[in-house]
Amino acid sequence: MPDIIRLDPADNVVTATRALEAGVAVEDATTQSLIPSGHKIATQAIPKGAAIRKYAQVIGYAADDIAPGAHVHTQNVAFRNTDADYEFSTDLRPVTPVPEDERDTFQGYARANGQVGTRNYVAIVTSVNCSATAARMIAAHFTPNVLSQYPNVDGVVAFVHGTGCGMADSGDGFEALQRVMWGYARHPNHAAVLMVGLGCEMNQIDWLLDVYGLKQGPTFQVMNIQNVAGLRKTIQLGIQKIEAMLPIANEATRSPCPASELKVALQCGGSDAWSGITANPALGYACDLLAAQGGTGVLAETPEIYGAEHLLTRRATDQATGDKLVSLIKWWEDYTARNRGSMDNNPSPGNKAGGLTTILEKSLGAAAKGGTSPLMGVYKYAEPVTARGFTFMDSPGYDPASVTGQIAGGCNLVCFTTGRGSAFGSKPAPTIKVATNSAMAKRMAEDMDIDAGTILTEGTTVEEKGREIYQTFLRVASGEMSKSEAQGLGDYEFVPWQIGAVM
Repeated sequence: MPDIIRLDPADNVVTATRALEAGVAVEDATTQSLIPSGHKIATQAIPKGAAIRKYAQVIGYAADDIAPGAHVHTQNVAFRNTDADYEFSTDLRPVTPVPEDERDTFQGYARANGQVGTRNYVAIVTSVNCSATAARMIAAHFTPNVLSQYPNVDGVVAFVHGTGCGMADSGDGFEALQRVMWGYARHPNHAAVLMVGLGCEMNQIDWLLDVYGLKQGPTFQVMNIQNVAGLRKTIQLGIQKIEAMLPIANEATRSPCPASELKVALQCGGSDAWSGITANPALGYACDLLAAQGGTGVLAETPEIYGAEHLLTRRATDQATGDKLVSLIKWWEDYTARNRGSMDNNPSPGNKAGGLTTILEKSLGAAAKGGTSPLMGVYKYAEPVTARGFTFMDSPGYDPASVTGQIAGGCNLVCFTTGRGSAFGSKPAPTIKVATNSAMAKRMAEDMDIDAGTILTEGTTVEEKGREIYQTFLRVASGEMSKSEAQGLGDYEFVPWQIGAVM
């Protein structure tokens, strides 16, 4: 493995593949200080104010004169808001679909409404934090011993959160929470759902039923603590309702389903400099393979494509789709400004320790998760994703909130790349984790499903690793447990995005 990687001839920095002492020759320069692995080195003089380029894109501007061989990082790189000249549909690479009779299959749960699940849970969804304890106590009753009578049921899960009241009864925040509740109530990985509220909250369950046309039946029930007359009786009644649902849920069995029914949330967290070189491009290739099968990849985390969105608008299937993405970027610029934040609040300290300097650099790597297929649709947070192929959903960069929105939008699998390491997991859609570097993959072997670091250390190609990721989609969708799933993660990672004032 070489000491450095140059990603594009137009770049004026290279990336160290190992820690380099001062005095090491780097192209036409010599390192001036210790360069940590994954960090950038100037290959030429970069005057103060000049653009710093990586991936053939601007990732920041020199805060001071930078000499050849200098360490290029937060101490000498300045961030500026992007001012992109957007193009639309200028980089369309049509997907060659796999003929239907040749498409891959997985063993999924074919639901009566035409959707397909990868898991078979019974869900307890709360409307407000005030009913969270009731929901958790109902779920706690259904121990592994109790559930052993229902071998086709993956579990009883309480989806609780910290909002639902003290909020406006309209607007972005209220609508987003209602979409999350509707999405989880209708998710294909749920065989049955019980909704639990308090009764006087702003986020009324009855409003949700009216707006989305949800009807109660044997596998969909609602109740609230005030009408039932207290916490103890609510827990008792909730247990009875779930007990009645479990035999019905247990009747579901797996059968061959086309890969086109997979909808995969594309995520990254705890990123490092290798994210955009190994795991993210490999996941992007897997997304392209899935698109060719008629399946769907859903990229999210709008603040973490900031500075790379112009590359996505070029892939938009039409200008209307591209304009939706640009409008999200403008909304986020305004949102952060009025809350006295910055779009460069990310990278986090851990990201920076891993070599990422600005959000522009991080975004260019993050966008690689979307592969090269056309951008077929752009969606609000937690909005049902109806297009097939590569799509985008608005969300914050905070992983639990972002994944909650993607799952509410219908994602039945999650694929999560990480360089620093992550212990994230999710329900009802299982999370597959991909390590960007082999050292971390070995250190956190109990948490990582796939080591994409072999692209650097063993010469594995991005395409080979992408095929491995895609095949893992099929196996996990068929019931193989991911590492995070096997450790029981997912009960506390349900975090609806809270937008707006708490009053």
